[in-house]
Amino acid sequence: MSWQAYVDTNLVGTGKVARAAILGQQGGVWATSSNLTLSPEEQAAIVSAAKNAFNGAADQVQANGLRLAGVKYFTLRLTDRSIYLKQGANGAIIAKTKQAILVAIYEEPIQAAEATPIVESLADYLISVSY
Repeated sequence: MSWQAYVDTNLVGTGKVARAAILGQQGGVWATSSNLTLSPEEQAAIVSAAKNAFNGAADQVQANGLRLAGVKYFTLRLTDRSIYLKQGANGAIIAKTKQAILVAIYEEPIQAAEATPIVESLADYLISVSY
């Protein structure tokens, strides 16, 4: 399956994610939905947050949040591999795998509890196949 198919089918195609992208941990966009544009600065911040937040440098991500497609999201929670963000009624989930970073934005009426399992299960699968 192509990286674009993961975005189109496994994330946006579920109806629980409005916009999504897959970034490489070394940088670069592997795939993105047509309605999501992440600036080079936003991409760099996401990669940095994913690398550093899980290595004991969570304070910066907690204090500053992240900007996605020009919108500032505030950090709600960090786990060992995911960052959960919120902006008003909308939110985002960033999940780190072995080689990739999943970025998924959900919009109301979808809630975090609906979008999170979609993103986390794709992350689980990619980890299981060494991505």
